[in-house]
Amino acid sequence: MSWWYHPKTRRLDAVICDGAVRSGKTTALSLGFVLWASCRFQGQSFALCGRTVTAVRRNLVRPLTALLAPLGFDITEKVSRNYLDIRFQGHENRFYLFGGKDEASAPLIQGITLAGVLLDEVALMPRSFVEQALARCSVAGAKLWFSCNPDKPSHWFYREWILQAAQKHALYLHFTMDDNPSLSPSVRARYERLYTGAFYDRYVRGIWAAANGLCYPMFDEKLHVAEPPCEPERYAVSCDYGTMNPCSFGLWGLCRGCWYRIAEDYYDARRSGLPRTDEEHYRTLCSLAGDRPIDTVVVDPSAASFIACIRRHGKFRVVPAKNDVLAGIHRTADALRSGEIKIAPCCTDAIREFSLYQWDARAQHDAPLKENDHAMDDIRYFVTTVADAPRGGCFALSVRR
Repeated sequence: MSWWYHPKTRRLDAVICDGAVRSGKTTALSLGFVLWASCRFQGQSFALCGRTVTAVRRNLVRPLTALLAPLGFDITEKVSRNYLDIRFQGHENRFYLFGGKDEASAPLIQGITLAGVLLDEVALMPRSFVEQALARCSVAGAKLWFSCNPDKPSHWFYREWILQAAQKHALYLHFTMDDNPSLSPSVRARYERLYTGAFYDRYVRGIWAAANGLCYPMFDEKLHVAEPPCEPERYAVSCDYGTMNPCSFGLWGLCRGCWYRIAEDYYDARRSGLPRTDEEHYRTLCSLAGDRPIDTVVVDPSAASFIACIRRHGKFRVVPAKNDVLAGIHRTADALRSGEIKIAPCCTDAIREFSLYQWDARAQHDAPLKENDHAMDDIRYFVTTVADAPRGGCFALSVRR
C-alpha cells in the first residue's frame, strides 16, 4: 500500500502482485492505488480495469468504498457512465471503470489520457487490452499497478513482466494465504481441500504451474464406484450429443444426498459405422429412463436439433447444460472429493474415461484434450446444471386493489 512512498521503491514505475487466492493482494493493491492517486495528483484521470465492468464494481469499487469512507474520502459514482469521482483533502480525481474480456475490448480504452492504471486479474485479460491501457499512462509520475492469480508458466504476462520485473523497473510482490490475517484456519483448510495438481499449486501455493496429467486425479474406483444403497428418490439424465462422435447418456439417481450414475448408454458411430438420427437418440433416452419419473434431461447446449426433438415429444423436461468447461471441471472435481457423486460399476465407459481424460499441455490456455471426453462432458453437464440446481418452489402473493 505504501511502496510508492517508501524511499527504496518510490522511484519504480510499477508494482506486480501475484500469488494465492484470498491472500489479500487485491485489497492491498486497490487501497494503495487510490491513496497514491489522491496524494500525488489533482484533477487527473485513472483507470480501474478488470475482466468486466461488473467484476470491477464487485471486486474493487464496493470493497474500496467501505474502506475509504471511514478514512474521510468522499466518493461519487456515476453508474451509467462507469466512473467514480474521489475527493480527499482538497484533491479530486476521476477513476474510470473498464472491462478487458476479449480482443474487442482494446478500443474501449483508446484515446484517454491517464495518470495511472490498475489491472486486476491481469492474466485473464487479452494482451492487446493490457498494452493499450499501459500506453494511455502518459502523465508525468504515472505508475502501473497489476494483480493476478498464477496461470501457465508460458503465459505472456509471466514471461514478460514477472520474470523481467527488474528490467521493467517494477516491484514484484508474491502473496500467500499467510499474508491475509482475516482467514481462519478452517477457511484455509477448506481451500487446501478444494484443489489438486496444478490448480493446487496455482491457487493455494501461488505458483505459476502448467496443467498437465489427468483432469480428475482424485478419482479412485475404491471410493467413487458403488451401487446406490437404496431406491433413488429423484432421477435425471445427462447427455453429451454426437452423430459421428460418440453420444453419451447417463441416468442419475439421488440417494441419501448423493447422486449415483446408475446406468449409461455410450454409442460410438465410428466404431459401429451407423450414425444415429435424433429420433434414434430419443428412443435410447426413453429406453434408459424406462418408467422412472425423470426430473430433468440436461443436454449439450450445442445440440439444438436434439433438444427440439425432446421438446417436440413432450415427455421429458429438457434444459441446455451450462458449458463453462474449466469451471465445470473444477466443480466436478469438487463433487468427487466431497462424495456428492458416485458411479455404478455397470457404467464402464465413464469409469474408463476417468482414467484417460487429460489436460492439453500444448494449449495456449487451460483446456482438456478432446479425447476420451464424452462421458466426462455429460457428467460435467450433470454436475453444473442439475446437481448444483436448487430445488424449485412456489411463492404466491395477493394484493388488494
